[in-house]
Amino acid sequence: MMLVEQTTLPSGSLPIADFKDHLRLGTGFADDDAQDVVLEAALRAAIAAIEAHTSKVTVSRDYEWTVSAWRDLATQALPIAPVATLAALTIVDRMGDAEVIDPARYRLVPDPHRPRVTATGFYLPQIPVGGKAVIAFQAGYGPAWSAVPADLAHAIFMLAALYHDERTPRGEATSGLPGPIATLVQPYRELRLFGGSRV
Repeated sequence: MMLVEQTTLPSGSLPIADFKDHLRLGTGFADDDAQDVVLEAALRAAIAAIEAHTSKVTVSRDYEWTVSAWRDLATQALPIAPVATLAALTIVDRMGDAEVIDPARYRLVPDPHRPRVTATGFYLPQIPVGGKAVIAFQAGYGPAWSAVPADLAHAIFMLAALYHDERTPRGEATSGLPGPIATLVQPYRELRLFGGSRV
């Protein structure tokens, strides 16, 4: 299984001005935009960390997900959410020959945590031995930062502020998110029962 981001988050979609307000940076100086590169790097790092922690995509981007077998013959959960649209489902055999599947044979079942590709008939298209299925889709809360839920956006700003303030690592590395940030993002993490997996 492999998830590949096909489109990157454009700089114009990043809330640099809002992040400056969050940091309470002074204005009115000639070099007011001098730190934009550093602020953008901190924001991108925080977005990546929060998205990885929650499996939620903030601003909409295009993805391709490749699987070698269906977990369920009739439906397959996608690895990230929310998913807005399915662009294509392609079956590729072990020789590399590809068949684009008729969209009438499958549909998207939206879900805030576990969106799924589901067959409109009994089964999803068969994946041949040594082959793969490639699902192209768009994920994210919307095309602009304003579509990101307020608590998730605030958690990203809090984490980006930490990255901005502590550009030189100090002490031992720790895993996970700081407590207040982890609390904010907890509702966006998928609850998995009985050791269940998304894929």
